[in-house]
Amino acid sequence: MVNSPHFDYLPEVKLQELLNHPAVQAGFAPFLVALITAELFQRIRLSGLAIIAGFAVTVYLASDFTIEPLTASRKIVLLGLVSAALGLLLSLLQSRWLAMLLPLLGGAAAVWTAQRILQQHPAQTALLWGAACAAYVAVLVWGMDKLENEPLRAASAATALGMGTGGAALVGASALLGQFGLALGSAAAAHLLIHMLSNQTLPGGRAFTLPLALIAGLTGCIAVLSAKLPWYALPILAAIPLVAWLVPLPKQSARIQSLLLTLLTFTFAAGAIYVTWRVAGDVPF
Repeated sequence: MVNSPHFDYLPEVKLQELLNHPAVQAGFAPFLVALITAELFQRIRLSGLAIIAGFAVTVYLASDFTIEPLTASRKIVLLGLVSAALGLLLSLLQSRWLAMLLPLLGGAAAVWTAQRILQQHPAQTALLWGAACAAYVAVLVWGMDKLENEPLRAASAATALGMGTGGAALVGASALLGQFGLALGSAAAAHLLIHMLSNQTLPGGRAFTLPLALIAGLTGCIAVLSAKLPWYALPILAAIPLVAWLVPLPKQSARIQSLLLTLLTFTFAAGAIYVTWRVAGDVPF
């Protein structure tokens, strides 16, 4: 039988189609990469790098790592990578005074990311939106940083925040921003799964909490400014790390605690997606 060139390309074509599927790009791929990263680095207490590893693979599959032109989405990617390196450095240094500056840096990053969009509005409106975005990202960075030494709470909050942000952005008609958020949620879900299966805590540190909070916060802000994500979905999302931090947990196994935290935090994630659906679908309340 003569080999046909057509059949030689079939496996490659099918693989490319699979890699181009949004569910693979924002779900399976970041989950798998994060799972492998967390397992490989947990012995040296750097499993928190799973978040940025999962996010990076989604950027590679769904977008690219080029800088020019420096759009808002590319600023999110750039700041996400920088925040992962900064979080890793802070985890190693354990510097309290540097950690105190993180919410301020997050707020400044929000203004810089949204700068071009804000310039298209009158000064008063731009100032209002800029302050709101800065406050939102600062609250997320502060809230997730409170969970830096609480792996169970951090993993549950991160999964819900990523899924809630990504789901709301996707419903709000922004495919790329939706993939960014869902990639965070999928990567955090890998961390959470290890907690549940091993029934033990998996250290994350600021290499986990900082990029998660910054990328999720910036994604939410840009989705409000450039898509149909309603602004009042952001306070719902901002409550996720606060709930994970404040809720009292029973003296049960890590598995039971994770399930309880996931149930509570996903309630807020679902709420953010729901209010966005009502607005994007023009459904009256």
